[in-house]
Amino acid sequence: MRTILVPGRVGRFRRAAIISSVVLLAVTPLQAQPASAPPRHPNIVILLADDWGFSDVGSFGAEFATPNIDALAHAGMRFSNFHVAGSCSPTRAMLQTGVMNHRNGLGNMPETIPDEHRGKPGYDTVMNHRVVTIAQLLKAAGYRTYLTGKWHLGSDATRLPTARGYDRAFSLADAGADNFEQRPIEGMYDTAAWTENGKPATLPKDYYSSRFVVRRMIDYIEADRKSGKPFFASINFLANHIPVQAPDSDIARYSAMYKDGWTALRAARAKRAAALGIMPKGSPLVTMVTTPDWKKLGADERAAAVRVMQAYGGMATAMDREVGRLVAHLKATGDYDNTIFVFLSDNGAEPTNPLNSLRNRLFLGTQYDLSNANIGRRGSLSAIGPGWASAASSPLSGYKFSAAEGGLRVPLIIAWPGSTKVRAGAINDGLAHVTDILPTLTELAGVPGHGGDWQGTAVEPVTGRSLAPMLAGTPGSVHGDAPLGYELSGNAALFRGDYKLLRNLAPTGDGKWRLFDIKTDPGETRDLAAAMPDRFAAMQADYAAYAKANGVLDMPAGYTADEQINRYAFERQGKPRLIRLCLWMGGAALLLSALVWGWRRWRRARRIDQAKSDVIGA
Repeated sequence: MRTILVPGRVGRFRRAAIISSVVLLAVTPLQAQPASAPPRHPNIVILLADDWGFSDVGSFGAEFATPNIDALAHAGMRFSNFHVAGSCSPTRAMLQTGVMNHRNGLGNMPETIPDEHRGKPGYDTVMNHRVVTIAQLLKAAGYRTYLTGKWHLGSDATRLPTARGYDRAFSLADAGADNFEQRPIEGMYDTAAWTENGKPATLPKDYYSSRFVVRRMIDYIEADRKSGKPFFASINFLANHIPVQAPDSDIARYSAMYKDGWTALRAARAKRAAALGIMPKGSPLVTMVTTPDWKKLGADERAAAVRVMQAYGGMATAMDREVGRLVAHLKATGDYDNTIFVFLSDNGAEPTNPLNSLRNRLFLGTQYDLSNANIGRRGSLSAIGPGWASAASSPLSGYKFSAAEGGLRVPLIIAWPGSTKVRAGAINDGLAHVTDILPTLTELAGVPGHGGDWQGTAVEPVTGRSLAPMLAGTPGSVHGDAPLGYELSGNAALFRGDYKLLRNLAPTGDGKWRLFDIKTDPGETRDLAAAMPDRFAAMQADYAAYAKANGVLDMPAGYTADEQINRYAFERQGKPRLIRLCLWMGGAALLLSALVWGWRRWRRARRIDQAKSDVIGA
């Protein structure tokens, strides 16, 4: 039935409705009003590249294409003075925990630790159980936690990712593996130790490392989407670790490049980095004494060198494409604006080339197709070596394993597209450290950290500092003038303000301490030790205090990281294969000797028969 309001009664109804509403509001408790939903925690994505040098990103000076990573750089902030460890595992452990490497168990890696240090406090060669990971913190706060790709922090059941706070994980326990098939780096490992959720896993037939780790991460995110929880995604690429491998189309993209050599590329990248505002203009560039002279290489050597750098660029671009795939997916699902992205490399560019050793070449030649035409393709083992590594780290000095800036300073990008807490498009030149990432993310996400106690158990306290003030635009460094120490494989540094105390062992140094102003001289070209004796002495005292507090051990005489890697490969993994190779070569030599002996006996018998025939004929 329809109600009809007749004139004269409308006003009475309206007044009654207004009075009733006012009375209802007056007597209704405030808590009964519909409350706005609490702000949702942001999703977090860590994109960890492997062995990318300081200028290996377009927005840091690279000539190869990384448009998707560059887009994150322009949506967020670039850090031009960010430091990690000189090799992968120590960096990864510090990234996971916010705790310095000698406190988290990675005083050295299993592949580079001398036998004298093995098992000593802080030299576990795996991430110890006295630290709390970022995955554990975020999971306790209601996050879904996932990891794909390289782990390299321990392979037993108590140390794999799902035992350290990750809900789902498809991970590689080793330093590296083949990018096209389930195959280890031959001579280093017996198998490619891939696991999923703690159990041995099989890679798909269409496997390519960068494509796979992103695709599996998207699968994980979507599998649990109905939970409504935010996610933490740690994507750990194999690119561009040895072996350098890329799809043919990506290698072909750079077929006209790199023919002028690494010295020319190093200068060109330095110029671009300055033009981009990543490096101070006019800063000097050191000549790398360990870099071979391009002009003295033979034609075949140059052809191989050009090809491997083309593959390196292709591998980086292939990885960047997968970053773009992930970003496009998050945009399509509406997650992009409320996702914090962190992109970084685990150390500087890799100078080690396994093929520089005759012993390695003999062995690896039986395992891989080492022809120039196959460089970078399926079935190859390729490495850029010190020449291209010096260009990848340009305009810095040194590269992976060293404590020079080229070994420790890498690109860092932090973006949060939908938030004003990160200044979009800005560049920050204040000192930052990999241990700062964990406290930065927990603060931005509004997640509690820990003060050295985790669920009633004493743990190592976080030593990093939140970069949130720097992300908001505060100039300078959150570390101020506080000393920040570092040591790995005898190569050591002490940062304090704009200054750096540095010591490198052979082959990149002579074991002497030097002092640099890395604000104005990031290439470490001017030693200030004599000009600033008081500062030099004070920072040496700071380093001594750091070394004592962290249990840093002196290296054995004659130690170098690259020699130790070769020793590890031969003694711990490659020896059985090398023995088989020697036995095969020995057997081949015996067979050849037998054939030669038989042939000579046959020739001798023929000569005797011929002589008899001649006598009879006469």
